Amino acid sequence: MTEMPAGHVRNTRAKMLLLLVALLAAAAAGAYWYLTRDRISTDDAYTDGRAVTIAPRIAGLVTTLAVGDNQRVHAGDLLLRIDPRPFQAARDQAGAALSVAQAQLANAQATLQAVRATVPARLDMARANLTAAKAEQTKAQADAGRQKALPKEATTRQEVDNANAALRTADAKVAQADAAVREADVLEDSVAQADARVHELQAQVALAKAQIDLAALNLEWTSVTAPQDGWVTKRGVEAGNYVSAGQALMSLVTPEVWVTANFKEDQLDRLRPGQKVDMTVDAYPSLKLKGHVESVQFGSGQRFSVFPAENATGNFVKIVQRVPVKIGIDSGTDPDRPLPLGLSVVPTVSLK
Repeated sequence: MTEMPAGHVRNTRAKMLLLLVALLAAAAAGAYWYLTRDRISTDDAYTDGRAVTIAPRIAGLVTTLAVGDNQRVHAGDLLLRIDPRPFQAARDQAGAALSVAQAQLANAQATLQAVRATVPARLDMARANLTAAKAEQTKAQADAGRQKALPKEATTRQEVDNANAALRTADAKVAQADAAVREADVLEDSVAQADARVHELQAQVALAKAQIDLAALNLEWTSVTAPQDGWVTKRGVEAGNYVSAGQALMSLVTPEVWVTANFKEDQLDRLRPGQKVDMTVDAYPSLKLKGHVESVQFGSGQRFSVFPAENATGNFVKIVQRVPVKIGIDSGTDPDRPLPLGLSVVPTVSLK
């Protein structure tokens, strides 16, 4: 039997080894595909949560800073206090203005009552005086007429003069009474004026009360408190700073933390809310988190970016989009190892 050359044997063994490696690689790839066919993962994920911006509602000088960096606070805890003295003075001034307006209103109401009581009485009296004056005028006219109708022998010049004087006096009284009636009619307008003054002062009292309420609110707002539990972060204020209304002074990170995972669009076909998720955190390799898919954002990250792509212009290049998915954390957290916002996370979703 002819013995095979040594080189040929080595080539055969190398080919068999390569074939074996290829078979093992194919088997490993098949096994990996089989084991991961119902799982998707991404390294584009991070811890997320709510960060409440703390800003004052009023402007003023910060006199007290009650918290430090990264301090845990509870809802209602004092964060800082703004100098309350200007707002106390404004409240006192508003209170004084209210007292003045109330006093003026009381005086105007008394005047209105007096005018309402006296003006109709004066008008009735003036009309009655006019009626009496007209009656005297009628009598005087009759007396003067009779004196003129009598023969000269039946009367005297003095009696005629007296009758004419009485008539002129009666005419003057009628004119005087008529003027008094017109004056009393005009006085009815003073009732409307007094009533308008009362309404004006009532509005001033309401305005003063509103100014007191506003001053009380401003005084209350000098104490800036935590709206909910959380940790103080990004503190940018110190005692002695002058702050403006609406100025961001610090942020408050709430205890609730979740994971925002940006999956590729071709990974979403079988992704559904409620599916279980295993997560690892780069900062804590030994920490194994368990969670579930809560929701899928209705829009890709590019759609809500500050400068979204304009696909209708220029040369279009298709890019695989990523869609944020919110993942709730169910278990695996450690109080000694907190999860600050923005930590890198690798979630693996079970699609079964």
